Amino acid sequence: MRSLGLISNAKSTLVHTPAWQRLLVHHNDMKSVKMMDLFSENPDRFDQFSLSFENMLLDYSKNIITDYTLDHLFYLARKQKVREFRDAMFRGEKINNTEGRAVLHTALRNRSGRPIMVDGKDVMPGILHELEKMRVFTGKVRSGEWKGYTGKPITDIVNIGIGGSDLGPNMVCRALTPYADRLRVHFVSNVDGTQIENRLMDLDAETTIFIIASKTFTTQETITNANTARKWFLADPAISEKDIARHFVAISTNSEAVEAFGIDLSNMFEFWDWVGGRYSLWSAIGLSIALYVGMDRFIEMLEGAEAMDKHFQNEPMETNMPMILALIGIWYGNFFGAESSAVLPYDHHLRLLPAYLEQADMESNGKSVDRDGLQTTYSTGKVIWGTEGINGQHAFYQLLHQGTRLIPTDFIASVRSHSCLKEHCDILASNFIAQTEALMRGRNENETRLQLRNAGVELDEIEKHIPHMTFQGNQPSNSIVLDQLTPRSLGSLLALYEHKIFVQGAIWNLNSYDQWGVELGKKLASNILNEIKSGRTLYQHDASTDGLLDWFREKRKEG
Repeated sequence: MRSLGLISNAKSTLVHTPAWQRLLVHHNDMKSVKMMDLFSENPDRFDQFSLSFENMLLDYSKNIITDYTLDHLFYLARKQKVREFRDAMFRGEKINNTEGRAVLHTALRNRSGRPIMVDGKDVMPGILHELEKMRVFTGKVRSGEWKGYTGKPITDIVNIGIGGSDLGPNMVCRALTPYADRLRVHFVSNVDGTQIENRLMDLDAETTIFIIASKTFTTQETITNANTARKWFLADPAISEKDIARHFVAISTNSEAVEAFGIDLSNMFEFWDWVGGRYSLWSAIGLSIALYVGMDRFIEMLEGAEAMDKHFQNEPMETNMPMILALIGIWYGNFFGAESSAVLPYDHHLRLLPAYLEQADMESNGKSVDRDGLQTTYSTGKVIWGTEGINGQHAFYQLLHQGTRLIPTDFIASVRSHSCLKEHCDILASNFIAQTEALMRGRNENETRLQLRNAGVELDEIEKHIPHMTFQGNQPSNSIVLDQLTPRSLGSLLALYEHKIFVQGAIWNLNSYDQWGVELGKKLASNILNEIKSGRTLYQHDASTDGLLDWFREKRKEG
């Protein structure tokens, strides 16, 4: 296992390895290849470069790759010991080497309950205990047995968290809306008071439960919002502090702070330091999900993720979905110079997936120092971005089609929609398929000229239009098609991306499970908050920061 070294000016030697150099040579052969030519040469290309898993299809044939490309990428993965590193993660070894922690979000969906050891202790009994505790609690709330302080059943759930404690549960709840029934769920993460004010405006204290999700119960944004919710709840003179126990629950490890807040410790749910925030929706952090769609649906999602875990563990590289997605991403990021990748779901229920994957990917692999403390000399995590595909077509697809950047894309769709509007579903599916084709095909001068002639455009006008209406195509994409978006298929889809991120981090020799880059901003924000509140300069800053502070102070005085 790689060890944690001292950070210095020493550089990683990955780019000098034979595996990397072979890919550089191969890229020189492939950089001018057109995908349309590859399809012309190989009519079976779709069959050769697509995989199925349960009711999920991955079509990766619209990429600038051949068998030789994949052979070179698999060789790189073997040399970087990706499979060995994967097995170490599943065994519970402390692959988060900068924090000395295991990485075991996969244990949270270990439905067999087989022992998984961390520091000589089986973690599975604790996981199963929390799942059972979630089942009991959610059953009481959803059935109406759990009553608010006036005896009314609960109608609204408010999840207060930030980062992984918000993005994951929020995304999943929106994705699984067709499976929701009685309860409404709301999410508050932004410390901007506008968000929580707007949420509270429409709620009834008698029928609302707040979930405070913070491992340490000290996260500034979360606790600020939690205290605001508490004040709002207690504003009615008829409500006493003892009523907090019926309307607030916590997901934390800090029992003292939770109890001081007024939350009954029997309503505190636990997760562990070997669960990273951005991988925590499978834990008690998913309590809002279980309340919204029911514990059985939550378990179905865990089972879908576990199925993908087993696929990732057991399938050879050549038929392993996460491996292939990850390696194709390496191919474009490190050899074609792609700086970003778009995630484009053609499913309204998956509209928050791009935002969720932004954190999952960029917080994991946005690193410039490897596991051994060496400076990387190669590009690591790409910028991940996107939105619903149909909306994107009328927003940024222009750049995808005719811009100057290579931007690999993941298109995601479902064959069967939860909507009953067939015409809408057909239009959505046709656009999903057509955009992948258009990005690959482009449109040449002859096709453009013929189109304009058929439209009756004058000859001299045709020549003026041609430069603006042609585009090169050859933009790569992957298509991920679900039979239907269900709790199980969603679990598999999310685990697919988790393992893709893992593989890329292993290739780059990164620790994908720490996030030291966010710490400095938190510390400086704490210092500046003291200065804003005190009205005095307490720390040394640059001229710009001092200027901004003075501006805020003066404008607040004027206000």
